[in-house]
Amino acid sequence: MKYFKLPDLGEGLQEAEIVEWHVKAGDEVKADQLLVSVETAKAIVDVPAPYDGVVAKTYGASGDILHVGEPLLAYEGEDDAGTVVGRLEGSGSSHEDRFFVGSAPSSREHLAPRATPAVRQLARQLGVELSGLLGSGAGGLISRVDVEAAAQHAQDKFGGQKLRGVRRSMALNMARSHAEVVPVTIYGDANLHRWGHARDPLIRLAKAIAAACAAEPVLNSWFDGSLLSIRQHEQVDLGIAVDTPDGLFVPVLRDVGERTVDDLKAGMALLRTDVKARSIPPSEMMGATITLSNFGTLFGRYASPIVVPPQVAILGAGGIRDEPVAWKGEVVIHPILPLSLTVDHRAVTGGEAARFLKALVVALEQPEG
Repeated sequence: MKYFKLPDLGEGLQEAEIVEWHVKAGDEVKADQLLVSVETAKAIVDVPAPYDGVVAKTYGASGDILHVGEPLLAYEGEDDAGTVVGRLEGSGSSHEDRFFVGSAPSSREHLAPRATPAVRQLARQLGVELSGLLGSGAGGLISRVDVEAAAQHAQDKFGGQKLRGVRRSMALNMARSHAEVVPVTIYGDANLHRWGHARDPLIRLAKAIAAACAAEPVLNSWFDGSLLSIRQHEQVDLGIAVDTPDGLFVPVLRDVGERTVDDLKAGMALLRTDVKARSIPPSEMMGATITLSNFGTLFGRYASPIVVPPQVAILGAGGIRDEPVAWKGEVVIHPILPLSLTVDHRAVTGGEAARFLKALVVALEQPEG
């Protein structure tokens, strides 16, 4: 048999939950025919067949989590030790997929003393201590089944509902941030009295962030803590935190510094529609160079936003309030936008963060036009 492994679904996506199989054992399939729909931390992705053939076996049922590189489907044919693996480029609906032939799957791939790297990674994600497990594999090798059984046992003792999809990814990302980032948050206010009556700050914030990144480019960077290296980006690709019943999505608004206001509004509307429909391509959820959390549209003034590596900065925008301020020697009422900027102090100095926030406020306080 030839095995088709779960393809690489894109940057940072190492696992997927099976939503629905569209084929079964015995079915004859054609190249590019839809095999299975899976849910990643980003979106629903449709996985197509790499070539024509007859399905011998499918691996996993609805609700099961598979990791990239694990067998997804077997084709009927000679036992020629062939394995098809692949990479999905762009969105889940794209047919520009590339596949190549490699070696057959084996429980001894990348064998470690007690568990494979994939099993070790799974154990870290599920909070399972490998030293406390007895492996069921050959020579006491700990398998994925052993780790999942231990995690299920712990959950049964604890009770509650297992996190899946977006919420599971959020929990893992927040834990990673807590373990890696050295966060510092500074606060400031923007006086919006020159704006007129409209108070939809999202696009103005996006343009102001681009202006502040031009003033302090280091905040528009990725940082690798293991290599102690930093990569500055010329283009500002802004992650926009979007709250949904399924969890927090962060679609990316590309090149915000060079696009017109109308173009950005249309782009943001499309991203919101795709997020709501859970049809946003995974590629549109990746590659943010800095993030905006516009939590003030819900409630709240200041916050301590969480930087998610490899980014080094995130801006939180609170709710706009009419407040008394001193203006030209008098007390007047102006609309005030509270701002909270968190940076990774491993890569960004306090001076750089302060200058960034000042440049941001200056840009925001300009008249509309």
